[in-house]
Amino acid sequence: MKHPSYLHSDNPRVPAAKHPFVHCQSIQMRFNDLDMFGHVNNNVYLSYMDLAKINYFRSINPYKDRPTKVDAVVVHIDTDFYSPSYFGDELEVWTAVTCISKRSFHLEQRVVNATTGETKCIGRTVMAGFDIETATSKPLDPMWVDAIEAYEGHALQCD
Repeated sequence: MKHPSYLHSDNPRVPAAKHPFVHCQSIQMRFNDLDMFGHVNNNVYLSYMDLAKINYFRSINPYKDRPTKVDAVVVHIDTDFYSPSYFGDELEVWTAVTCISKRSFHLEQRVVNATTGETKCIGRTVMAGFDIETATSKPLDPMWVDAIEAYEGHALQCD
């Protein structure tokens, strides 16, 4: 599901996307997502992005018999905030894997007002291959790499 209007923002502070987004997750805002100023608390955006990551991985999972087998952990997150969201805003999280190396991959996620197309924030996450039994890093599973590249529709090697 590509939506080219989300690749552009009227806000000059929002950087243009350098890649297409094919995964979209609608968000159900909850009462406790709001802070004392009446807008979505900045920490809550990370929860929205986590939900979108889970559903992104479910969409591409090459192990249909093991829906939770991701074998990667978050090793870095950063988020830039551009505009507040308020109760009643219809929000979506657009997710794309932007590059893959032997041991890690990078995601970009944009929280967008579904009605106006306004970018609320952009999050960037690095996830690394992880062996849960030994609690050590490991190379990414080639089946996951192939599934991600097939879903995104192009090769994703990091420079």
